[in-house]
Amino acid sequence: MSARLLKKVLKEQELQKQHVIEQEEEEELNDGESESPDSGARSSKNPFDLLNEGDEADEDNADKVDVPGVADEALTRKPEPPSLKSTANVASASNNKSKKKKKKKSKEGASSTDNHETPLDVTLDTLSLDFNSSSHQSGPSKPISENIKQSTPSIVLVDPKYLNVENELRRIFGSKVVKSFEKSNQSSSSRQVRGGRRGTHHIRKTVLISPSDHWPRWDGSLSMEFLESKDGYHYFRYAHSSSYEQAQRAFEAAQAIHDLNGVASVLLYHPYHLDSLITMADYFKFVGEHQMSSDAIAKCLYALECAWHPMFTPLQGNCQLKFSHDSNKPLFKALFTHMKNMDRRGCHRSALEVCKLLLALDSDDPMGAMFCLDYFALRAGEYAWLERFSEDYRSDNSLWLFPNFSYSLAVCRFYLEQEESSHITSVDTTKASSVDLMNQALMLHPSVLKKLVAKVPLKDQAWTNILKNSFFHSDQMGIPSLDHLINIYVERNYLIWRLPDLQKLLRNGAFLVIQTLEHNKSDAKNWACVRKEAFSSDKNEYGHLLVQDFSDTVQTLPPDNLQNFMVDMREAAQIGGQVANLPAGGHAPVPRDVANRNPLAVLFESLLPWVNYGAAEDGMVDENQVNRQGQDNEDL
Repeated sequence: MSARLLKKVLKEQELQKQHVIEQEEEEELNDGESESPDSGARSSKNPFDLLNEGDEADEDNADKVDVPGVADEALTRKPEPPSLKSTANVASASNNKSKKKKKKKSKEGASSTDNHETPLDVTLDTLSLDFNSSSHQSGPSKPISENIKQSTPSIVLVDPKYLNVENELRRIFGSKVVKSFEKSNQSSSSRQVRGGRRGTHHIRKTVLISPSDHWPRWDGSLSMEFLESKDGYHYFRYAHSSSYEQAQRAFEAAQAIHDLNGVASVLLYHPYHLDSLITMADYFKFVGEHQMSSDAIAKCLYALECAWHPMFTPLQGNCQLKFSHDSNKPLFKALFTHMKNMDRRGCHRSALEVCKLLLALDSDDPMGAMFCLDYFALRAGEYAWLERFSEDYRSDNSLWLFPNFSYSLAVCRFYLEQEESSHITSVDTTKASSVDLMNQALMLHPSVLKKLVAKVPLKDQAWTNILKNSFFHSDQMGIPSLDHLINIYVERNYLIWRLPDLQKLLRNGAFLVIQTLEHNKSDAKNWACVRKEAFSSDKNEYGHLLVQDFSDTVQTLPPDNLQNFMVDMREAAQIGGQVANLPAGGHAPVPRDVANRNPLAVLFESLLPWVNYGAAEDGMVDENQVNRQGQDNEDL
């Protein structure tokens, strides 16, 4: 090989090496720009980025373009012509190193300017202000008090990681058991879609539940509209489309004739009709199909969450969805049922988060979440949170007057004292002891003791001697609202009093109250005055809350008794097809003759959720409640 040819080959090899080095340097610059401190700070400071997952790619591209200096140089730099490269001398290693140092310095300079800008950018974002418009803003900005209220941690702030039931089941039973259960469910779901067209559509990820892949596509029949902002809260309301209104008329037509087959046919054409899903969930619960009932409620929650407004952030505790709007009621009913389903599966931590969400959505508490929140907190072991909630939720600190909180706070303090003694830490002397709180609860609500002895039950001779005392002899206080709340508390919380340690706490507290009253009988009159002042109304203010809704027992009917009442779904489509496709101005069909109806259908009417107990008089409500509970001594 000649010397000229050898020199040519060596030059080509050096040019190839230099080209590879330049490409590597360009890749390092691009990686540095995409991982700049400014972009990282922006991605972590906005708490609402999870609601805008589809815009992440656009935001990343925007951040790359905004990087000054190095990005512009990389984009505008042109490659050298091949003729110049062939005639140029090979660059030395020292020159390559100097180039790398210069580029690194320019890169560090750009990142340092970003680091100086980041704290101001983060500060402005925490105040919910626009950085670009703040320097040239002509109009007034948002009130700072509103922003501070939203950024302050709320006592009803919902943790989304605890809303997932699967996570709590893995913590309780282990991942292997949960995986085997999920495999069995996947096989059953595959059998459900066998013979039909398998769903290939995209299932949206939701926070409240984990949707199944075989569910129908979200039809967009629901939406949510923003109403107003007031006192730091955003108010919203659900809105229905024309197709949903047609399905609602079909449901009301089936409801008018108490035809469950018509309700089932509505779901054939409108799979995410809320009232129909809630009705079918109740039916499956009554026949013992709890998994199918839970699945119907999960579909309902999936549809409701898919319709959320971009500004609707209920987990932050700054949004209100008033129960007074009829379109909002299905969300409360579905959440309450979902909470009970979690409790039935032993997921008390998840049920507590749903209970907090119910309380945060409407401060008026239409579903009575306040009267089961303490139970879920105790079952989940959230003792410190329960104490903090009782102190911070209301400014007047009046939660201890309710029967459930008066007794639950004593139980809560009892377990906290055990934790403090086990960790050999100093006991908090600023708070009342569990013995004092138990004495206070027994003095304020003495009728709870007799109901607990009968419900738990407590069969020791000591309880018989305690109930002989005149102070604990009666199970009625003569105040309708208070007696109703006591019935709810006993029905909801009696299970925790089966523990021997708590029975000892209750028994010692009862003996101490009896000894106190023997020395000073005026204490009973003083507590009676407090009780009368706290519950001064002569009417039952909580009559809309049925005691049965807070019970663990589920009324079931054998499926054989209802097999003549429910027909095949294909026949339901033929029978209820005309009902499910009523015209816009259509009328409900004429009700069938009652004499020709199945007697089981009449029985089933009393179990369906469309029976309006609220429209009845108070006396009728109490009578139905007494019949349902089987408590002859309940006279509200």
